[in-house]
Amino acid sequence: MRQWQKWWLLFAAIWVVVAALQVVLILATSEEPDKALQPLLLGVGVPAALYALMWAWVRITSRVRRPPAK
Repeated sequence: MRQWQKWWLLFAAIWVVVAALQVVLILATSEEPDKALQPLLLGVGVPAALYALMWAWVRITSRVRRPPAK
């Protein structure tokens, strides 16, 4: 596992736990349970988008560039 994947995993775990706490709190205290949808979607979407972005960045920057042919 690469270093950026380890950092992403730590970030994603913290992000998901905080989002889950927000969803549970909204469902437990709010009269409008529809408000829990946004933290739920962000709790899943942000780590997934960040992983895709970091994966693409590593993929683009790690390509071996060949010198131009003479």
